[in-house]
Amino acid sequence: MKLHLFKTLWGHEDTLLDAIQLARDAGFHGIEAPVPEDESERESFISTFAAEKMELIAEVSTCTPKGLYVPEPGKSAQDHLVSLEKAVVRSLEAKPRFINTMAGYDAWSADEAIEFFTGLMNLEQKHSIAISAETHRGRYTYSPWLTRDLLEKLPGLKITCDFSHWCVVSERLLLDEEPAILALAAKHAFHVQSRVGYAQGPQVPDPRAPEYAGALAAHERWWDTVWRSMDQRGTEITTLTPEFGPDGYLQCAPYTGKPVANLWEINRWTALRQRERFENQF
Repeated sequence: MKLHLFKTLWGHEDTLLDAIQLARDAGFHGIEAPVPEDESERESFISTFAAEKMELIAEVSTCTPKGLYVPEPGKSAQDHLVSLEKAVVRSLEAKPRFINTMAGYDAWSADEAIEFFTGLMNLEQKHSIAISAETHRGRYTYSPWLTRDLLEKLPGLKITCDFSHWCVVSERLLLDEEPAILALAAKHAFHVQSRVGYAQGPQVPDPRAPEYAGALAAHERWWDTVWRSMDQRGTEITTLTPEFGPDGYLQCAPYTGKPVANLWEINRWTALRQRERFENQF
């Protein structure tokens, strides 16, 4: 099994070409990003990827206002399926490796969630593209226990494991005490986003800092479990996107707003550390 690294565009403030160059220089295989809705922006986006011969993981958020990630309240499962399919069709123009989606709504009933995620899997078949549902706050997969129940009912559902969200939701390094949930998530894992969360937030200020060594070690244990499961399933290439980001995730000093860390530095550090660990195991 091989590991391919992807750079997120979230928090990148320079051009797409600059992001691709940073990714290439660090030994990454591609970029994870949403395909633009605007037609001219989309054409430029697609042509840049084609010219640079970089892989793309297309990111899709359902029923969200432009530029935001939190879903609009009150939207039904069918609303989210319509939103998802429009974005999938748009994303396919860029020939992505697969689609990672922040999808669904945290306030749904179990029946509404089953309706939506069944529809998501149907769209995979219809459009011949893998669609992976990210474990994310604001979405139905925000809770490890709700996600467990969902996965038990939908054995074909693929998930993107961003375990940092579950840490802040449960206010602890939850998966150490829920090995059955970790094993089930690993069985359904399709992609990993390697942000390190902790009891009071989805992103430690700096994963290199000794005071967060325990949180980093916990996430690495969990990612190892995911990788072992993927290897046992015969996965040839597994993907990882380090996703430390801005927008309230990155801690900043009061009054000055000065960030406590550089996002690209900690994302690059995380990716290269995980690549070394992965190569020592596989």
